[in-house]
Amino acid sequence: MNAARPGSVHNYDELRRLAKRRLPKIAYDFIEGGADDEEGLDRNFQGFSRYSLVPRYLVDVSKRDLSTELFGRRYSSPVGIAPTGLAALFRPGADLMLARAARDANVPFIMSGTGTASIEDLGREAPDHGWYQLYAAKDKTISDDMIRRSKDAGLKTLVFTVDVPVHSNRLRNKRNGMSRPLKMPLKTKIEALMHPGWMLDYYRSGGPPMFPNWAPYAGPGAQNDADKVAAFVASQTTPPMTWDDVKRFRDLWPHNFVLKGIMHPRDAERAKEAGVDGIMVSNHGARQLNTAPSPVEVFPAIRDAVGDKMTLMLDSGVRGGSDVATALCLGAKFVFVGRMTLYAVAAGGERLASRALEIVRNELDLTMGQMGAPDIASLGPDFLMWDDPEDLKRNRRP
Repeated sequence: MNAARPGSVHNYDELRRLAKRRLPKIAYDFIEGGADDEEGLDRNFQGFSRYSLVPRYLVDVSKRDLSTELFGRRYSSPVGIAPTGLAALFRPGADLMLARAARDANVPFIMSGTGTASIEDLGREAPDHGWYQLYAAKDKTISDDMIRRSKDAGLKTLVFTVDVPVHSNRLRNKRNGMSRPLKMPLKTKIEALMHPGWMLDYYRSGGPPMFPNWAPYAGPGAQNDADKVAAFVASQTTPPMTWDDVKRFRDLWPHNFVLKGIMHPRDAERAKEAGVDGIMVSNHGARQLNTAPSPVEVFPAIRDAVGDKMTLMLDSGVRGGSDVATALCLGAKFVFVGRMTLYAVAAGGERLASRALEIVRNELDLTMGQMGAPDIASLGPDFLMWDDPEDLKRNRRP
């Protein structure tokens, strides 16, 4: 399989294998891994397998429309790119490659709060498709200034991630010496030498990637010291967070305001009361609380609590078009993929990132055709396998 030929790549698993081939273990495990013993990763994937899609036949699906309106803008499909941190470690310039791939596909891209390109770069490359993920800082003036910068860059959606109250226990990273500065054991260094393409890119780009959005706040001399900035980020990004922060950021941000990481219906109700525009139901890709449920498990309760009052989105565990269709049938307005596009950009740059978006879009299109759904609006709970006959009666629809 040749990463230079995107048309030869056909699904999530092939993208994953290509990334594993190019990346050293320390980098690949950072993408692949979860928290603790990683039971949460399996729970995310199995959450989707609990649902079956029941087809409706004798429906004209010769033409299918995947376009979706979100926050007043019409996108070509309901699948965007979730925030994925430290992207330049996997390929220099990866953040903006992903932004351009999303822009060209007419879908949203969320730049990570630990992204390796700047808010201003995102505003120049993809102002109409770029969203910014805010990690609250212990120094409140930093958060306030990042919000100002996002507004000045022309971005229209701010995503406040709330599910990192403390740093999680990511055992793969610890075993590989994934820290700042890197403290790789000898076996990790030797294994990295077996990936010369990645090694060449890594050293040509200057070694450890920088967090440019944080560098201005890290003190004198930090602009050219990636390790110093990384240590500063680690010291700043687990502040005490409360609903007062949500209200303050809501007041500072004049456009679409989204909370990412909400997993409880009562928290969803509080978000609505605080003036939040949308919720991204997510367990951080199973990288935080290992024993948390999967987003698809909690989504119905959140939908029932606030689904008719605010925009609901989902990420974590999404590997293809049928997962997207399931989430939409559950009531999600939009779905985001993270590992899939990160594998792609790591393996083959911008062209393969574009191909990843094309793959998931094509899978969704085909799934809708097989289901008997001519457009996104037609997706709903009556396509989901019922638990008992009474469920079928309640969901009855022509």
